[in-house]
Amino acid sequence: MESYAQTTRVLKALSDPKRLEIVDRLMEREYCAYELLPLFEVTQPTLSHDMKVLSEVGVIKQQRKGKNVVYSVNREVLEDVVHHLNVIISK
Repeated sequence: MESYAQTTRVLKALSDPKRLEIVDRLMEREYCAYELLPLFEVTQPTLSHDMKVLSEVGVIKQQRKGKNVVYSVNREVLEDVVHHLNVIISK
């Protein structure tokens, strides 16, 4: 993790319960947006906003497969945050 600022951005993005649940689901497997939408009681624009927030801080990756966008977790970013927090806690 490069800085406290990056860790803070990731933690802020994850501080929303719905976003944290999205990440939890994506830890199991990749999902298309149309597969995620029925799992949450939100509108498509709301889900798109949450995916954008998570993507902007690097927590999720997106890849176009045909007409669909497939989302997956960027485990490196999460591991960096955990490492950074462990360094702070171990002092």
